[in-house]
Amino acid sequence: MRIIDAHHHVWDLAVRDQDWIAGPELAPLRRDFTLADLEPEVRAAGVSATVLVQTVTVAEETPEFLALADGSDLVAGVVGWTDLTAPDVDHTLASLRELPGGERLVGIRHQVQGESDPQWLLRPDVRHGLAAVADAGLAYDLLVLPHQLPAAARAAALHPELTFVLDHVGKPPIAAAELEPWAERVRALAARPNTVCKLSGMVTEAAWATWTVEDLRPYAKTVLDAFGPGRLMFGSDWPVCRLAATYGEVVDAAHELTHDLSPDERADIFGGTAARVYGI
Repeated sequence: MRIIDAHHHVWDLAVRDQDWIAGPELAPLRRDFTLADLEPEVRAAGVSATVLVQTVTVAEETPEFLALADGSDLVAGVVGWTDLTAPDVDHTLASLRELPGGERLVGIRHQVQGESDPQWLLRPDVRHGLAAVADAGLAYDLLVLPHQLPAAARAAALHPELTFVLDHVGKPPIAAAELEPWAERVRALAARPNTVCKLSGMVTEAAWATWTVEDLRPYAKTVLDAFGPGRLMFGSDWPVCRLAATYGEVVDAAHELTHDLSPDERADIFGGTAARVYGI
């Protein structure tokens, strides 16, 4: 079974600060994390390809990531960032494709979770940008909080030509052991056929020091039932996952949560869905 890690990050603090890494709880992340750090972890876990995902809303990061992918036999795709509200977003996307590594641009993401407007995805200028992403043949990664899921579902309905990829199962309150209203909202998103979901980011939504696979299971089952294996993809969320688990522990948890599925279903989650959605 070919395993693709559909969601990880890297950063070099000498190149650019990661201003979201603030406070004592996130202090373990305030250091450089490079592909050289990641590679032994993924090789040990049997991962053969990865998708590198943006971390900050800075235009220069995406070309840097594309160049990094261009020189790597591990990074098969890049989910970058560009200003969706810019009038010339279509030209920007075309220009990114022409850069070294531009053929590895597979998606665009914005930290919608940080927007105060719960309807941000439905703004006319944002919708213009989403249409440009679709026209460019790219996917759109959704980084949203549970209260923003209804707007995400509406955006997916309004843009059936665009594939929306829900990151981190929509960030449910796992540490509080609360399923609703997240579960109802995520099922409404999954009802749109142009949506898929990453089985990622759950360990850092759980209690970092004490989580168990059983804590994650109700949330994994919800998205598995809602999206089906053919619309789920595994992601590690490394190095953020290190706040709660090692890379190997995240991979092991995903294997345990999908243990009862058929070999074909597990092959979809651990590689097939990512390969199809991102064109890897």
